[in-house]
Amino acid sequence: MRQPLIWCRALETAMSLFKEWESFYVIVGSSAAALTGLQFVVMALLADRPLPTDTRGIDAFGTPTVVHFSAVLLVSAILSAPWHTEWGVALLLAIVGAAGIGYSIVVARRARQQTGYQPVFEDWAFHALLPAIAYGVIAAVALLLRTNPFPSLFALGAASLLLLFVGIHNTWDSVIYIVVDLRRDERAP
Repeated sequence: MRQPLIWCRALETAMSLFKEWESFYVIVGSSAAALTGLQFVVMALLADRPLPTDTRGIDAFGTPTVVHFSAVLLVSAILSAPWHTEWGVALLLAIVGAAGIGYSIVVARRARQQTGYQPVFEDWAFHALLPAIAYGVIAAVALLLRTNPFPSLFALGAASLLLLFVGIHNTWDSVIYIVVDLRRDERAP
């Protein structure tokens, strides 16, 4: 008889903690949505440039940024929804984490296969390694949420911020590459 009472208290704790994190995820989710929009604006401004003959570079370095911003927005929406139990949250976070890990592997493969740019360590770190770590943390949180809600939600917040910062870094890196390096190549005889 004691087991259900302990489980109910853990559930009550998890649900009250979700509520405490709501403003964090409103801010983080709004930022992710705004940055996703900004990424589209940057692409629209670059639309007058000659089209690349090979889009593998965009698939490896541009598209993942939008995916990471969207994942942060999705995690924010999941945590801000009015849940009555943590099971739905855990299931959705497990899906986001597993999909993100799989996508990180795809991105690493695409970065290796593209020929328009030779990635350096920083590129591997910010386009493959750090996102895989963030998605791994999200998947781990899904498993630990019920038993350790307090540290799990801090880990989830850190993973969400990591994806947001990775996206900001990658967007800035892409813009600098396009503005500086590609323009330098265009000016060269």
